[in-house]
Amino acid sequence: MSAGTALAGVRTRLAGPGGAGLPALWPLAAGGLLLALLWLGPLPERARGSFAAHMVMHMGLVAVAAPLLAVGLLRAMPALFSRLTPGVAIFASLLEFVVVWGWHAPALHDGARARLDLLLLEQGSFLLAGLLVWTSAFGAAGSGRTAARAAGVLALLLTSMHMTLLGGLLLFAPRPLYACADLCAPAAALTPLGDQQAGGALMLTVGGIAYLAGGLVLLASILSDRPRQGEVS
Repeated sequence: MSAGTALAGVRTRLAGPGGAGLPALWPLAAGGLLLALLWLGPLPERARGSFAAHMVMHMGLVAVAAPLLAVGLLRAMPALFSRLTPGVAIFASLLEFVVVWGWHAPALHDGARARLDLLLLEQGSFLLAGLLVWTSAFGAAGSGRTAARAAGVLALLLTSMHMTLLGGLLLFAPRPLYACADLCAPAAALTPLGDQQAGGALMLTVGGIAYLAGGLVLLASILSDRPRQGEVS
C-alpha cells in the first residue's frame, strides 16, 4: 500500500460516509465518556488543591475529548463541516489562544480553582474552543480544498506552538505563579513549585504533541495529493 493510499484512508476514516451508522460514531461515545470521567470523577475536587490535576482536566478536554468529539461530529455531519471556510480554522486557533492564556492569568486561574461557577465557565470555554479548532481543521480534511486543509494545518500548528510555549513558561518558572499554590491545599507529594512544573510538563507534552500530530497529518494529506494533481491525464 502506497503512502498516498494510506493517507487517503486516514481522511476517509476522519470524514466517514455521509450515512454512517452507529458503529462509525464511536468517537462521540468515547469523547462523551471521557468528559464524564473528567468532570464527574475525583479530578474537579483534586484540582482545587493541585495545579497538575487541573492541567489533567484541561489537556483531557482539548487534546483528547475534543478531537474524539470532532471526529464523531464530522462522521455524523460531514457536509456541514466540509463547507467551513479557511478563515474559521484560523479564527478558532486565535480564539483558543485567548481562552487558554486568559484562563492561565493568575487572577482567573486562582478564581477557577476556588469557585465552582468560574471552574464551570473555564471548563466549558476550554471544551468549546478546543472543539472549534478540531472540527474546523478536520472538516477541511474531507473537503478536498487545498486552501481549507492548509488553514487547518496552520491552525493546529499555531495551537501546538502556543501550548508548548505556555507549558514551557509554567515548567521553567523559578517560583509559583499562582496565589492558590499557597492558599489551596497543594498535592501532598509535591511542593507548590513542583506541582506547577508537573502541570507545565503535561501541557508542553500532551497539548503540544496532540496538536502537532494533527497538523502533520493534514499536511501529509496535502503533500500526498500534489503528485496526483500534476499527473498528465
